[in-house]
Amino acid sequence: MAEYICVLNKDSIIIKPAKKTPILLRMIVLLFAMVCGVYICSVCLKQISTNSKIKIQDIQVIERPSPDVDHENLQISSVHYPNPETFTRAECVHNPVRYFAILSMQRSGSGWFETLLNSHVNVSSNGEIFSVLDRRINISSITETLDKVYNLDWFTSASKNECSAAVGFKWMLNQGVMKHHKEIADYFNHRGVSAIFLFRRNLLRRMVSVLANSYDRHAKLLNGTHKSHVHSTEEAETLAKYKPMITSTLLISDLKEAEITATKALEYFNNTRHIVLYYEDLIKNPTKLKDVQAFLGLPVMDLTSRQVKIHKGSLSDHVMNWEDINKTLNGTAYESFLQADY
Repeated sequence: MAEYICVLNKDSIIIKPAKKTPILLRMIVLLFAMVCGVYICSVCLKQISTNSKIKIQDIQVIERPSPDVDHENLQISSVHYPNPETFTRAECVHNPVRYFAILSMQRSGSGWFETLLNSHVNVSSNGEIFSVLDRRINISSITETLDKVYNLDWFTSASKNECSAAVGFKWMLNQGVMKHHKEIADYFNHRGVSAIFLFRRNLLRRMVSVLANSYDRHAKLLNGTHKSHVHSTEEAETLAKYKPMITSTLLISDLKEAEITATKALEYFNNTRHIVLYYEDLIKNPTKLKDVQAFLGLPVMDLTSRQVKIHKGSLSDHVMNWEDINKTLNGTAYESFLQADY
């Protein structure tokens, strides 16, 4: 290895080492390059992994049903050709059938609405079948009952049997609907069942009807017989004579609870094909019944009912402690309930 000597003066001599060899420098540079390369590759791999995850998440969001979808305007649900076990559909075997369920709350006009539907020659709406506890004791008994209804093997006075074009029933929200909402919504979507929501705007009138009907279950004002619905003016006037006492301290909370129940039901079945109706709208606008028939894919007919309204006119004529109720609701979001006719 060559060295050179530098003489600064006569007393000092500095001996400098020779320059490093090019091979050592190349090894250092190569090692540095390798380290940088490994680092760059790891960064790139992380970016690729992150991008892949983002794409999968984006696809999931896109495929999720939008909450803003107008389900009323969706295409009519798939038609069905049931094969009942208890009878033959004869010449109607090739006629399609659509499935529906009327989801409502007690004393919201569902009984009257169902008689209107059943006046259609092609509709079979089989009543409040889940009022019987054993049929809704668990989700298995519920689906077993639903299968029987939609297979046309459920017989009531409303059954049109072989020539039904739409078959269903009415189902109160407190009869297992809210408790098993997920499984029921899945069943509806899988079987192509359309939901018809029927609510009442004036929840105070609904409350009066609920209390009066509950009282008559025990009092049996019509010659010792309880009737939830009547077909004559005389019967309606007899039942309307009873004026319930409403607990004013619980009134607002009870009205809110009814609102919350309806809102939750709509949320639970938001992704199910459905239509929302209000009793008051059906009373004031008969064309709404045409919308229902179109929703069910039925030929439009004039629908009729023999039922007679029980509590007519001003609510002040039907509530025992009207002054307390008036004071409680005045100035609240429910003030309009005091004046509405229906």
